[in-house]
Amino acid sequence: MNSSEPIQVLPFYYRAARNPDPGAVTITTLVTPSRYPVLSRLASHYDGPISVAVPFQSPLSLPSLHEFYTSNPAIVEHVDIHLILNSPPRAFNTWRNVARAFARTDTVMMLDVDFYPCTRFAERIQANQVALNLLADNAMLVLPAFEYASMDAGRYTSLFPVAKRDLLPLLDNGEIGQFHGAWRPGHAATNYSRFANASAGEIYKVKDYHPSYEPYVIFRRENAPWCDERFIGYGANKAACLFEMYISGRSFYVLADDFMIHQSHQYLESTRKAERQLNKKLYPTFREEICLKYLKHYVDSAIMGTQMTHNAKNECMKISKVRKRFPMVSPFWNEARWN
Repeated sequence: MNSSEPIQVLPFYYRAARNPDPGAVTITTLVTPSRYPVLSRLASHYDGPISVAVPFQSPLSLPSLHEFYTSNPAIVEHVDIHLILNSPPRAFNTWRNVARAFARTDTVMMLDVDFYPCTRFAERIQANQVALNLLADNAMLVLPAFEYASMDAGRYTSLFPVAKRDLLPLLDNGEIGQFHGAWRPGHAATNYSRFANASAGEIYKVKDYHPSYEPYVIFRRENAPWCDERFIGYGANKAACLFEMYISGRSFYVLADDFMIHQSHQYLESTRKAERQLNKKLYPTFREEICLKYLKHYVDSAIMGTQMTHNAKNECMKISKVRKRFPMVSPFWNEARWN
């Protein structure tokens, strides 16, 4: 691989044998060779379309990719593989964009491959007119993410709960909790207490958004902002994707009957620490940039004060430089109308 050359994509290097139903939810994800077994497990379990970005390692890696792809009939049937050449290492947002760009359905889910969807969420969405209406209105549907307190317990997907009634006792006794609970802003806005007590079929709006919120979401990809590719490696990369979507007028709604669980594995903490420091410096500047971009568009288009601009008005006015640039945008303007 010549890092001086531009990134190239070979879409549909492997194309799934089955054409997806137009109303299906395509899982979009990325995978490196060490995670091939996890993707195989996901393909067998999900039984639906999956669009996968695979960074090209070297010509020597192609035989192992072919062996992997042909090893599981569920992969051959449902998984599209898009090969990426000349990519920087750990360019997660670039890879996410590739997987989304070549998905073959209108509705997609942005997912990390280590997560195991425990419920038939896609079938439930397709049968739920409220969920379909929210998607048509550019909402992002959140699939709540959990993890086991014991790393060992998180390795055995065959023992994972498959219904909310099976999950709740584990949540009550502390065997399972919020994914990355040590970093509460990442998922706390999902409101796990409300999830636990929600009525069957309930879909509720996320009220306490935080810029670090990074749930796993289902959304219509038409006109959805792309993930910013300046974020390399761990830390704020997915939060940045979702921040721009949120500022663009898309809100989060939680599917209270559905959930997924993280499959435990070790992290490269030394690598993640350095990446986190770099992305932590970039993220505040990125947020300012996105706020200025969208507020200028909303003001120039004379649509400030409409529901579409509500998220930007409330979130961007927390940034001092943005307040100075747009003093005419009051954080209390029409507040009662939308709460």
